Amino acid sequence: MTRTTGLSPLLERFFVQRLMNQRLASPHTVKSYRDAFRQLLLFAQKRLGRQPSDLQFEQIDAPLVVDFLDDLEATRGVSVRSRNLRLAAIHSFFRYAAFELPSHADQIQRVLAIPSKRYTRKQVGFLTRDEVDALLAAPDRSTWSGRRDHAFILTAVQTGFRLSEMTGLTRDDFAEGDGHHLRVVGKGRKERCTPLAGPTRDVLRRWLQEPPRGSDGVLFPSARGNRLGVDGVQYLLNKHRETAAKRCPSLVGKRVTVHVLRHTAAMDLLQVGVERSVIALWLGHERAETTQIYVEATIAMKEQALAMTSPRTGVPGRYQPPDSLLAFLSSL
Repeated sequence: MTRTTGLSPLLERFFVQRLMNQRLASPHTVKSYRDAFRQLLLFAQKRLGRQPSDLQFEQIDAPLVVDFLDDLEATRGVSVRSRNLRLAAIHSFFRYAAFELPSHADQIQRVLAIPSKRYTRKQVGFLTRDEVDALLAAPDRSTWSGRRDHAFILTAVQTGFRLSEMTGLTRDDFAEGDGHHLRVVGKGRKERCTPLAGPTRDVLRRWLQEPPRGSDGVLFPSARGNRLGVDGVQYLLNKHRETAAKRCPSLVGKRVTVHVLRHTAAMDLLQVGVERSVIALWLGHERAETTQIYVEATIAMKEQALAMTSPRTGVPGRYQPPDSLLAFLSSL
């Protein structure tokens, strides 16, 4: 009789030992993997009629995974890219399982053989200078939230930070002295420092004079002092895009996201002749060394690139699931 293996303890070890302790995965990666497995477990519960904490590893086989991925596209309407991200999380878990359960090699290899889907990459979207200026002028800086949103948008469009990097910034990440810059820990736990143009620096200085909200020192907090969520950031961008569209009609119907602002920052650098290798370094696509000498050299290169661009004008403003396995994933 074949011995079965409980899925719950194996999955918990994968998250705690493999992802968090060994790989030191970022909170963004842990959250992405958590969401993938929460969806997979709920699909398996519906398909197999068993609570997630009662599932056996043998039941998560290749046919079930393929059906889950097809269901994501067919009934949930997720994009091919999102489908591939879910598959990447599953592949990562099964590669871990290959070391833990060598006796299940056939099952594991069949799941690992499930390919990602090809998809057509859309043309990179970015904003023109007039559109950015209109967006920066949209927040009402007589209010606390308006000053926060203005500082947030200006910082995003000048630094090119990712969404997770923007929402993860703290007040301590703003550094003055030899080269004003923001320190950020990005994808893959890569640390980098990005210099600030004069207007951005002045707006952030003034913003930091505002009384902090919350206890975590978040640079751009919610009204309650918490870290802004994905929906909160998109809400504020949509609101200000609608206001800006009255001044700049080309923004009507145009999607504005932090990623679009990131592309806008890259296009600004590219259009003034900055080398692509420097742009890649700026955006955090290159591997960064951790020595202080390398950090200082990086800052110097980026400041030269920054000097070639025209600074954005930024006027400183005034002052619980019932299942135990699902519960574990929700706690991450």
